[in-house]
Amino acid sequence: MKKLQLVQKIVNEGVVAVLRGDTPDEVVEMAEQAIEGGIKVIEVTMTVPFALQAIEKLAKKYSSTTDDPSRYAIIGVGTVLDPETARAAILSGSEFVVGPSLNPDTITLCNRYRVPVMPGVMTIQEIQRALELGVDVVKLFPGNLYSPSMIKAIKGPLPQANVMPTGGVSLDNLGEWIKAGAVAVGIGSDLTTEAVKQRDYSLVAKKAAQYVAAYRAAKA
Repeated sequence: MKKLQLVQKIVNEGVVAVLRGDTPDEVVEMAEQAIEGGIKVIEVTMTVPFALQAIEKLAKKYSSTTDDPSRYAIIGVGTVLDPETARAAILSGSEFVVGPSLNPDTITLCNRYRVPVMPGVMTIQEIQRALELGVDVVKLFPGNLYSPSMIKAIKGPLPQANVMPTGGVSLDNLGEWIKAGAVAVGIGSDLTTEAVKQRDYSLVAKKAAQYVAAYRAAKA
């Protein structure tokens, strides 16, 4: 039941912050600012050195079962290439797993432990295979290779597919993706680039607030 509840929470929030950085402390700071700005779903990528340290720290601080809304967030892991990495991240507190591609063994591992898994897909064949493996949400990646109309094309033969574009989603096109049928969107470098450049992580919170506002406007 927890898996289904987590999937529903991620879909309800609608915006996933995909965070990369040079150190775990930097990513923790980015995550804290993103949460402050209203993005409650955080994906720490495994390309971050000592990424599991960041996941563990965030998972301890922000429990998705807390009664305090200000301390609520869902912490997950991204750029997962294999089941071994997925299991290590789950043991560190990750509540969901995201991959850049479709890896059946990773999906099997996540299903075994009832953890939401969102593999990267690019084709109808990959999406169909993900559905057959029991995936609830697929990540259309890289999203900048497609236009929002791709979701309508997917839902022609596969209306049951839940699609989350990641990569290339911006404030300018987020509304188009949502109105086209995306169940959520992943936001990467656009959320953090300026903050890193200026060494001012409060800019992450400001950009996060803009993304949340854009998402809510699109849903309305």
